[in-house]
Amino acid sequence: MKRAGPSVSSNERSRLLQAFERELLTLVPRLRRFARALTHDPADADDLTQAALERALKARGQWQPGTRLDAWMMRIMRNCWIDEARRRARSGRTFAPEEAGERIGSDAHERIERRLELQDVDRAMDTLPAEQREVIALVLVEGLAYREAADLLEIPIGTLTSRLTRGRQALARMLEAA
Repeated sequence: MKRAGPSVSSNERSRLLQAFERELLTLVPRLRRFARALTHDPADADDLTQAALERALKARGQWQPGTRLDAWMMRIMRNCWIDEARRRARSGRTFAPEEAGERIGSDAHERIERRLELQDVDRAMDTLPAEQREVIALVLVEGLAYREAADLLEIPIGTLTSRLTRGRQALARMLEAA
């Protein structure tokens, strides 16, 4: 989005900013997927997505309307990841990893138990029908409101709630059996 000069009204600047932010919001799921592909770790992917969005919002004046916002965002995300990888490489040469300190005095069996429980949840999620898995991922995992998830999936809110209820029940049954 070009910096609005003196010839651009305040209303026009506001409209361009709102359009930019709306389009950026629609890209978040794609950005998360791309971040997971880069990082191979869900927590790192979420951090990377947030960092890229922050950088894009700070630099929104550099985006040109009419160009592909998705390509611009993917480039920002990749650059953020390169910066993070370099930071980690420098930190790894200087400091002991944070995880080394976490293991002191901890019970390994608790970590193993949590990992096994997470694997049970992953397996149970994989057995759900796609429409239930999708709704559970959006509402319970990603934290979307029912209305947001229904709008994203282009289904009535009643359909969303019934899929969510059936999915929760199926998950509970499978996890009890595990």
